Amino acid sequence: MNRTADALRITIIDDDQSVRESLLDLLEVLGYSVKTFASAREFLESSSIPDTNCLLLDISMPGMGGVDLNLELKRRAIDIPVVFMTGHAQDAVINEARKAGTCLFKPFASKELRSAIELAVNP
Repeated sequence: MNRTADALRITIIDDDQSVRESLLDLLEVLGYSVKTFASAREFLESSSIPDTNCLLLDISMPGMGGVDLNLELKRRAIDIPVVFMTGHAQDAVINEARKAGTCLFKPFASKELRSAIELAVNP
């Protein structure tokens, strides 16, 4: 199923407020509907899971990181396309993330982000 930007709800989960705010602004300009969360736990406890068409997950966060959140969603039989983000080059974690989806290295260009989202939701 091919989805357009204005039909997609993107959920950003990143512990860095400035990253959440800048991605929110950028994605809204690109035409996406966006929701943000400061932690994986906050997202899991929200009512936003069924409305999310794609997750932008920071790999390294306090508590539950992005890879662990993705595994928890799979355990719950929730299949949401994922784009992982990281500012750290931790080979083992990045390899796990790449097995589950695309991994972008911060900072990344808006074109890279849009392509990663499109690839995630329209494989």
